[in-house]
Amino acid sequence: MSFENIALFAVVAVSILALLYAVFLARQVFREKTGTSKAQEVAEAIKSGAQAYLKRQFKAVSLLTIILFIAIFASAYFAKQPLNISIARAAAFLIGAFFSATVGYLGMNMAIAGNRRVVVAAERSIKEALRIAYRSGTITGMLTDGLGLLGGTVIFIIFKIKSPEVLLGFGFGGTLLALFMRVGGGIYTKAADVGADLVGKVEKGIPEDDPRNAAVIADLVGDNVGDCAGMAADIFESYEVTIVSALILALALQPFDIKWLIFPLLVRAIGVVSSIIGTYSVSWWKTKDPFKAMDFSYDLSSIISTTSFFFISYFYVHDLRVFWTTALGIALAISFNKFTSYFTHPDHSPVTNLAKTTRTGPATLILNGISLGFESSVWAILIIAVVIFASILIFMKSGITFILYGVALTGIGMLSHTGNNVSMDVFGPIADNANGIAEMSGAGKESRQRLADLDAAGNTTKAITKGIAIASAVIAAVSLFGSFTEVTGLQKIGLSLSDPMVFIGLMIGGAIPFLFSSLAIKAVGRAAGIIVEEVRNQFKIPGVMTGEVKPQYARVVEICTRSAQKELLNLGLIAILTPILVGFALQEKALGGFLAGIILSGQLLAVFMANSGGAWDNAKKKIEDGLYGGKGSEAHKASVIGDTIGDPLKDTAGPALNPMIKVINLVSLLIAPVIITMRNQSHISGYIISVILLIVIVWAIWRSKSDKVTFKMEEISEDEINNKNK
Repeated sequence: MSFENIALFAVVAVSILALLYAVFLARQVFREKTGTSKAQEVAEAIKSGAQAYLKRQFKAVSLLTIILFIAIFASAYFAKQPLNISIARAAAFLIGAFFSATVGYLGMNMAIAGNRRVVVAAERSIKEALRIAYRSGTITGMLTDGLGLLGGTVIFIIFKIKSPEVLLGFGFGGTLLALFMRVGGGIYTKAADVGADLVGKVEKGIPEDDPRNAAVIADLVGDNVGDCAGMAADIFESYEVTIVSALILALALQPFDIKWLIFPLLVRAIGVVSSIIGTYSVSWWKTKDPFKAMDFSYDLSSIISTTSFFFISYFYVHDLRVFWTTALGIALAISFNKFTSYFTHPDHSPVTNLAKTTRTGPATLILNGISLGFESSVWAILIIAVVIFASILIFMKSGITFILYGVALTGIGMLSHTGNNVSMDVFGPIADNANGIAEMSGAGKESRQRLADLDAAGNTTKAITKGIAIASAVIAAVSLFGSFTEVTGLQKIGLSLSDPMVFIGLMIGGAIPFLFSSLAIKAVGRAAGIIVEEVRNQFKIPGVMTGEVKPQYARVVEICTRSAQKELLNLGLIAILTPILVGFALQEKALGGFLAGIILSGQLLAVFMANSGGAWDNAKKKIEDGLYGGKGSEAHKASVIGDTIGDPLKDTAGPALNPMIKVINLVSLLIAPVIITMRNQSHISGYIISVILLIVIVWAIWRSKSDKVTFKMEEISEDEINNKNK
């Protein structure tokens, strides 16, 4: 048996090891104590709300998934692919969507299982609470690693050099579900959060997770459906997309060598092993700072991976250029760790200076937060530019295809620590939920402070992993862009900005992230407005404000659920159909410019929103810890307003741009051969399709902008909502 065959089966074994490690950690978590009956009651309410939301979301997207299954088969068939490849691509689409949904659903449920146990552990020590919270999050990370690596490798083993054609479907399935989870979960969580804060903190002056606030359960549910399920699916699809682009480009390399195909899979397998070691080591470090413990573990994984990449490159590929590009990916991930931490961590000067501006009111706070976001987006894009330029230097003598392959390897290296990245991200909502459960169940002051410290660390880890997700989206998109130029033949003739069609495509593409973000933020604002009215009305119920009567939490959960579901189809259609419209109406050169515009403006806008929102959030945390008068002060009220503005930026619109960019790139790759075929046969059919697509897109935008509320909460009783959720 050749080394390549042994390597492939070893990669499959590693993916299974990741899944077994997830089971091992789950058993550890379930052995921990679950807390008081009051804490259990709150945790169960969070669990039922989160599960009900995801079930309804999966139901809402099922019809579109079936339609796209047929469309993906048709795209391969009309592009003259063999029948077995056309069927396999469509089937892989369903498998990718299923894996993405599985990662989100199981990971979210493990986070919910962990949050109540973290509350109990915080009574003992912050180190114990960190261990349980992080390992609960690591389960999601290992599911992402294991299923992503298993699916991609098995497809490669079965289809060999035809595997990229099939993997396009697999990647698109994961990307589509990620888009829906990011959009739906983001709208849900931030509508609840903004509504709860504006009435509870600003108007009533009560704590964040006060049980008298009717929106508090919806807020805690939102952390799980937005950050846990959404981020897991987001990283999963980046994980797949970088493999897809690397394999497509590897097949185009001349002279061809099977090592170019095997190396990316080996890198991923090494990354899984190093992530297992790194994530398990979090509780070993002797530091009281939870963030530093996670950061040390990430660095440990990085050292193990980088060293291993060197040996594989030297002894197997016999070309150290592939080592340098994958090492660059790890360096990029570490750089974004440090870079995002600098702009969003409460102990660093940007957030400290931002907190100072609360003394002069919300206007100065907002202005300075916007300034911070704009500045950070510049440095972020320059970091990525340096990495891509380094890839150019490494492969300069080998041609453009090798350079693009090097960029794809950078993405492979960057996401080799997906286990660590997802663990850090899911840790955030687990800590947030644990803090909320402790507040609502009346936990002791000392354990509450420990949980507050974990929550503050979680804000930073969420900001960091969002930064990595954004950077990985750009690297993946650049790799896909290279694959697109290879598939369409544009690499040979080039894309020139002096070509008016290319420039038109560039301008349209640059505008799409702004449209997408506008509609997502508007959706949050619309839903938050309904929640504000609902919470205000419930505070008027006799006994709610005094704590004698429990609010009707399920009503707010239902508002968030319906509001999020209303937007899924609209934003999904815009992401899926716009590249098809541009391709059929303006042809492949304009579509190439369109993709370039999407990547550039999407990256800048996503970093701006993520870092501004994260900085506003941690500035608020500093005030709540006692700075400038602490809770209830004018500075605190200003910080809450800044936080509520930043919430939909950092947790809805910004993160949703990641899967949107990759959805558009993958759709372009899938549809490009069909566009070329139809162009050579008939222009009329392309124009007819363009008109139909334009009408559908305009309808989706109009429907998303509509302020009409399609439901009346007063017509639904509490019992009816609970029964429906069950």
